[in-house]
Parts: sequence; structure tokens; C-alpha cells
Amino acid sequence: MQPRVPAPDLAEPRTEAEAPSTTRRPPPPPRPRRALARSLAVLRPQLLLSWLPLLTAAVLWVYALPRIGFRSMGDYGLLDRFPVAYYLALALLTLGFLAALRRAGTAPWWPASYCVALLAALKAPPAVLYDSVRYPWASKHDAVVNQLLGSGELRPNGALSGNMSAYDQWPGFFTLVGGLVRAFGVESAAVFLNWAPIALGLLMLPVLVLMYRTFTEDWRLVWTAVWIFQLANWVGQDYLAPQGFAYLLHLTVIVVLLRHFVLPRSAGRLRDRTYLDPASAAVPPPTGTRQRAVCAAVLAPLILAVNASHQLTPVMLCVALFALTLTRRYRNYGLLVLAVLIMLAWDLTMGRPLFVETLGTLRDSLGELTQNSRAGYAGELTGPGPELAGRANVLMVLAVAALAGAALLLRRRLVRSALPLLLVSVAPVPLFVVNDYGGEMLFRVYLFGLPGAAFFAAATLVPAVGDARRGPRRRGAALTLHLALPVALLALLVGFLPSYYGKEKMYYTPPAETALVTRTLDRAPDGSLILATTGSFPGALHRYDRLEHWFFAEQELPENERMLADPARYLSDRIPPGAEAYVILTRTQDIYAAGEGLLPPGGFGRLRSRLSVSPLFRVVEVHPYGIVLEYRPDAEGESP
Repeated sequence: MQPRVPAPDLAEPRTEAEAPSTTRRPPPPPRPRRALARSLAVLRPQLLLSWLPLLTAAVLWVYALPRIGFRSMGDYGLLDRFPVAYYLALALLTLGFLAALRRAGTAPWWPASYCVALLAALKAPPAVLYDSVRYPWASKHDAVVNQLLGSGELRPNGALSGNMSAYDQWPGFFTLVGGLVRAFGVESAAVFLNWAPIALGLLMLPVLVLMYRTFTEDWRLVWTAVWIFQLANWVGQDYLAPQGFAYLLHLTVIVVLLRHFVLPRSAGRLRDRTYLDPASAAVPPPTGTRQRAVCAAVLAPLILAVNASHQLTPVMLCVALFALTLTRRYRNYGLLVLAVLIMLAWDLTMGRPLFVETLGTLRDSLGELTQNSRAGYAGELTGPGPELAGRANVLMVLAVAALAGAALLLRRRLVRSALPLLLVSVAPVPLFVVNDYGGEMLFRVYLFGLPGAAFFAAATLVPAVGDARRGPRRRGAALTLHLALPVALLALLVGFLPSYYGKEKMYYTPPAETALVTRTLDRAPDGSLILATTGSFPGALHRYDRLEHWFFAEQELPENERMLADPARYLSDRIPPGAEAYVILTRTQDIYAAGEGLLPPGGFGRLRSRLSVSPLFRVVEVHPYGIVLEYRPDAEGESP
């Protein structure tokens, strides 16, 4: 045994002079409070950069909100009615998001908070401020819900005017909204209609995150893709409409398929980390036949809900599922066959009238690429705001496509591992060959390709962590992250605002105009014919199940110019004999018809004045926001 060494005497410590210089004791360990203080001192700048821009932007946004002059919008919509504080709030959110990306891997809730704040900052002003329904045509969805709740029945085979029979053939969304109206105990869906973009945006966030996390482990890339998706989603299909609801279900089905339908032994080299991009995620675990069958059974109600709610989205879903079968990972046909059978079953039963009608139009539209890719009825936007919005739309599409295309060259290994997402994004493009979908196919193809395009655009702007550690790439990655990413996000923000709010003058309607329309339609006897230049005005389809409608200016501009030569005679020759007809001309119709190029400049004023003095029409009511005329075919010989 070794001799025991006596412990040093700690009662009387030696002085510094007495202690040998070579036997100094190490400094005592820091106390817990000091260690915590030092840790907080290190983290404090990062925390400050995370929450201070968010808080400041929120204060500026709240300050700007009551100062938005939406009731006095001019040619540029809300663009010149937003105060400077609003634009500063958006810029601060962008800068704060860029700072939060630095901690995305350890604190992903910070970029998530900024994404939620961006959604609210961009799309909540109309919901908070407007005293009427945004988008005049959205009021027809409120009319469908009211009709469904009032009558308690659907008429899929009824020839309802104004193309309203389609809503009775695809009633799933309106049934859901009717249930919400009953559950909330409100008068109608108009009470919460303007909040739909916020609600759908919040529901979309986890779906997008799951989609992107399927292909990357880099949280910076995930949240940047979500951010770009929100800025590039200017199409305006996220209001309270079947498209927005079906679109959310469509993406949900795609995400479940990507994560839970991987075939065994199909990943190959994609499970080799040396082959993958440093940011790539591992291929999800493979599933057996029984597991995929269970997932298909779970997805069947979602696919049925898509088919019960919208006409085009089931086609987009089947096209996307077919594109995924082209990959080795998802080469199973069970879910595709199930989706096709559900779609055909619905189209040949509930949706048969419109489905047969659409098949009859394919002969004229099939292969007409130029015609099918047009936007709207006339395609010629007029006025500073609409023209600016049209140019911004084109630039936004080109910018997102260019950024996404650059990833095909710069991040080839990531593109290989995310090939299914690329296929899903480009799958809707061939639909341009088939139909124009009422002048909206261009917007719908862009919308369905946007999730994948946003991911690959983000991949271009957010370099892989592994690449940033290697020689010359380090400088290039740093330059991209610190210069190209902020510039790109700010440019997309600048493009979003005119795309989404440049035509806002068409979308806001004073309540007095809505009251004028509702009052007129309530007084009209059942079976009356309601004439208007366009259906894009508030309450246009109020009591649509009891009235007939003719929106006579929704045609090509040359035909409308012939109509303006003698509008009274033009309308009289086309009104059915014996019909009781009323013409409603409102301020919103004037703005919409001019902005969309349906009528030449000053055309709406000429139409109104000539109908007012024609003996064929009697003025029923004149209002600052419109005029109502009654058709009087027996008074043609009377003097005005």
C-alpha cells in the first residue's frame, strides 16, 4: 500500500509570497450565475436581431393600418394609399427574416414566426379594414351558401343562369362553409369571407414545411422556400373559394404520397450521402403494400373532397400522380387509379352536365396554345394600375422561373434527389394544350407549379452548408447568401405588391353599391332577366336560383364596340320576347370593364347615357354608385 498523502491545510492559506510560483492553483470554476450571464451575453445580440425587427415591424404595421386610404383609391389601387410605415414594416420583416435564417437550424421557430408575420402583413389589411367583401365575384360564393342553407337542396341538373349550375354540381366546399356559418352562429359567410387568405395561408404552412423537409435537411432552405412561396402567390386564388380549399387538399395528398409511398429498394444511390447534395434529406423509409393500401384508404376521403369541391383540381391531382409514377421511387399505380376512378365517378354522376359540355368544347380548344394561355376575356389591361399589375405578373413568373431554373445547373445533386417535386411542378404545363379554362388556365398552371418552383428558387439562393467550407465556393456561397438572397427577396416583395394590390380599385366595393344591387334584385319578380356589363360586381348573383342573368360585355372587344354603336337596340334584339328585364350598371362594373379591357375608354359612360335616354328603357333608380333601368319594349314609339 502506498503511504497516504495528507491533505493540505486549507484553514490558513499561504500568502502569494510564501507560495511557490510553480504551484499556483487554477482559477476557480465560474459560478453558475456568472456562467449564465456569460451565455446570455453571447446570445443577446442574436436574440436582439431575432425579435427586435419583428416587434418593430408589428408596431409600424399597426400604426400604418388606420392610415390606409382604401376608400379613396385611385388608378394604382392601394399602392399609393399605403403609408410609408407599411412599406417600412415589410422591409423590416424581410431583414429580420434574413437575420433569423442564421439560427434556423437551432431555432426554427424564429423564421417560422416571420413567415406568419409576413402572411398577416401582406394579406390582412383588407380583412381588417374593408367594410364589404373583397373581390366582387366572391359575393357569389356567399350567395351559393345562402341558397344552400335556405333551400336545403342541390339541383345539379338545373340549368341555372350565370354558370351557377357548376356550384350545385360541385357543392362540397359550400356545404363545408354552410356548416361553418351554422357553427359560428353568424348571418352569412360574408362575415368571415375576407379572412380566408389568412386561414388558408396558416393551414398551408405545415403542408409546405413537410413537403420541403422531405427533400432537404437545411432549415434555411425550407423557410426560404416558404417565404418565396408567399411572395410569389399573388394569383389571388386563396380567397373563400373552392379553388383555395381544393388546392390545400391537393398539396396534402401530394405530401402524404411523397413521404409514405416510397417503394422498397428504389432509392439506390440516393441513400449514399457522398452522392447527395449536403443539404439533401435522406429518402423516406420504404413502405410495404399493406402500408400503402392503408395510406390510400386514408387519402380516399381527401381525394373525394377535392372532386366534390372543384372541377379542375382533380385533373391537376391526377396529372401530378401520373408524373410521380415516372420515377422509380413512386412507380406504384394504386393511388393514381383510385384518384382517376373517383374523378370519373363524380364527373359522370353529379358533374355530368358540365362535364359533357366541357367535352364538347375540347374540339375548338385542343392544341390552341396561344388561345389557351390568354388571360381573362379580352387580355388587354387598361389604366396605370392594371397595366402595372400585368407587367408585374409577367416579371414575377419570369423571376421565379429563372431562379428555379438556375438550381437545375447550380444544385444538380439536390435536383436529382428532389426529382419528384420537380415532376409535380412541371406536370400541369401540358394542360395548356387542352383548354383555356375561361381565360384562367395560365394562372392555374402557375399556381400548381409554384410549390416546387419556390423550393428550387430557394435552393439557388441558399447555398449548401457543405459547399460553403470548400475553397473558392466559400466566397461564392457567402456572396450569394449575403447579397443575392436579400436582393432577390426584396425584388419579389416589390413585385408582389402591384401584382396583388395594383387592381385593388376593382376589388373594393362601397357597401352602398352592394345595397343598391341587393335592393334591386329583391324587388325583381321571379324569372326576371338581369342585365349587366359583367358579373364582377357585388351581389351580382343574389337570388341566382330565381333570376336569369346576361353579362353582355363579357365578350371580345370588337363585338362590344359594335354594341356601343346602339346599345339599346343591341340589347333589345337579344332579350327574349315577353321577358321582364332590368339593367344594372354600377361603379364597380365601370372600373372592371375598363381595367380588363372589355370596353374602350369612355365606353361605359356612353353605354349608361344612351340607355338612360332610350325609350326602350325606363330609369328606376339613380344612385351615386349606379343606375337601374327597366326594359320597356312597348314604349319604343314614345319620346324620351
